[in-house]
Amino acid sequence: MNHSHRLHNPFESDAQRGKIAVVSGASSGIGRATAQQMRATGWTVYAVARRAARLHQLAEETGVIPVVLDITDESAVAQTALRIIEENSGSIDALVNISGGAVGADSIADADGSGWRSMFELNVLGTLNMIRAFLPALRASGEGTILNLTSTAAEHGYEGGGGYNASKFGERGMTEALRLEEAEHNIRVIEVAPGMVHTEEFSLNRLGSPKAAEKVYEGVEKPLTAEDVAQTVTFAVNVPHHINLDRIVMRPVAQASQFKVIRK
Repeated sequence: MNHSHRLHNPFESDAQRGKIAVVSGASSGIGRATAQQMRATGWTVYAVARRAARLHQLAEETGVIPVVLDITDESAVAQTALRIIEENSGSIDALVNISGGAVGADSIADADGSGWRSMFELNVLGTLNMIRAFLPALRASGEGTILNLTSTAAEHGYEGGGGYNASKFGERGMTEALRLEEAEHNIRVIEVAPGMVHTEEFSLNRLGSPKAAEKVYEGVEKPLTAEDVAQTVTFAVNVPHHINLDRIVMRPVAQASQFKVIRK
């Protein structure tokens, strides 16, 4: 990629001009909104997801660089990372791991092992694949940032959430260990943990029907939106590098805790 072309790119502002980010989960929801908002502050964004058509639409709208990739495929991630790193002279500035998801809401007694396995492969091992592949380039930048999107499901278990809780607790544990391990390389590691976020796909994918998905948000006046979370993620990666926002927990005001939601 010829970096001189950035100076004339109509999509970017001056704030983070020249900085390179890789954002996963960019075909919808929080990932898509994050790619948009990071572009708007000047980042060159490699937008990673499985759905090519959605990525190419996002690229046309915002100027992101589309990267069709399944992050659970370790060898594909490694090969793609090498290509991106080579295009950017051996370093990138930020890795933003938004990809994730939940499958089902069964009790542990009735758990579907395949659903648990898919959540662990995406939320934990997929994130691990991305981190391992891009870590050398983040170290090489001298001021690298890794941001992992977890969930308030990583704070407390709840009925019907066992598999999602387990995977997000795992992702949180990995994030905390990574922060300790990479501080000596001047890599800051940020965790953003949203509560109730109303996106077009998360609850639908989890529960399988529009009616069941909408019931999750029933009566909640203002759940968080994808744009709300993306704004927080973008702020966290844009603050001066010596500031590490270790963990940001964000919920709608109506969700006072995992166990108290005001429904009108």
